Amino acid sequence: MDRTSVRGQREMNDVKTILMLDGDGIGPEVMRETRRVIDWFSANGGTRYELTNGLVGGASYDAHGQPLTDDTLKLASEADAVLLGAVGGPQWENLNFDKKPERGLLGLRKELGLFANLRPAVVFEALAEASTLKTDIVAGLNMIIVRELTGGIYFGEPRGVEELPDGSKKGVNSLVYTSGEVERIARVAFDLAKKRNGRLCSVDKANVLECTLMWRETVKQVHADYPQVELSHMYVDNAAMQLVRNPKQFDVIVTTNMFGDILSDCAAMLTGSLGMLPSASLGEKGVDGRIPGMYEPVHGSAPDIAGKNLANPLAAILSFAMMLRYSFDNATSANTLEDAVKRLLVSGARTADIMEAGGRQVSTSEMGDAILFELENTAS
Repeated sequence: MDRTSVRGQREMNDVKTILMLDGDGIGPEVMRETRRVIDWFSANGGTRYELTNGLVGGASYDAHGQPLTDDTLKLASEADAVLLGAVGGPQWENLNFDKKPERGLLGLRKELGLFANLRPAVVFEALAEASTLKTDIVAGLNMIIVRELTGGIYFGEPRGVEELPDGSKKGVNSLVYTSGEVERIARVAFDLAKKRNGRLCSVDKANVLECTLMWRETVKQVHADYPQVELSHMYVDNAAMQLVRNPKQFDVIVTTNMFGDILSDCAAMLTGSLGMLPSASLGEKGVDGRIPGMYEPVHGSAPDIAGKNLANPLAAILSFAMMLRYSFDNATSANTLEDAVKRLLVSGARTADIMEAGGRQVSTSEMGDAILFELENTAS
């Protein structure tokens, strides 16, 4: 039976396959709790989720001498979606560039054609005081940054460092986009804005970078197909300032690879903890209607607390909620899980990274127990 037939058989039986890549550091711990949540939805929802396992990053290097193997790539391409824990750690810092754990992550993005990175920044009411900004500035924040993931200055050619005749050196990186690449990411952002609050802000540096002037002009052209969405434009330096001055003015932001890399980390800290933030990387819809997707928490591998049952699993669990919403088109289950997280936080359960006065500190596994308790209350 060919791959298309296999997928068709799974869809008739309402079964979805998820490749679980625990990765390094705290990855296995947060993914353990996420598996428990996925198993709960398999038992209590209308869809059964079959989990397969693979290695990536440092764990893959230790086992196979490569941060990403062909076997893992095959599993990823055959799965309906991929969930990743974290990659990296100090024990692999001295490896050659092509062997570093992070190359496994980049390889997955490239081979799966994942060009759109979605980074929500949501301030849960119970955690509003955890932000470094005043509560009235961030309370109720719910925005998302759409970052182009496969082009721009990180991948443009020419690039590199050359030695000049006088013995000095010259470094070159190129900011390169085609109008097709810009149109593709713009449509993802417009579609998101259409389903949210109908506002899209395109961030560029069109006053000094010709490439991003083309970006702005292309986004304007795409806007003609989305008259129901309000489009605005902002220079990246102003956008950085506005994120900390008045973040709630934003609904959806779309921007280049490098600008998105920077702005999404800035927006992340508005929420008070990286341990609460999920992300999604999406590709183009295939002829079978499937959208390739890889989901992962924003936090890193946190080797200093790895193996100590201290990590916050909520970002990984909320990454599964994003998977439900974007890869499986199951907003009902996504809302059920997100609402359970909100109730859990109101109850006072806190891992160390979000601990505050009056909270009840819990371990990684106890946070998993708490989210399952809230889900059971939903079902009863």
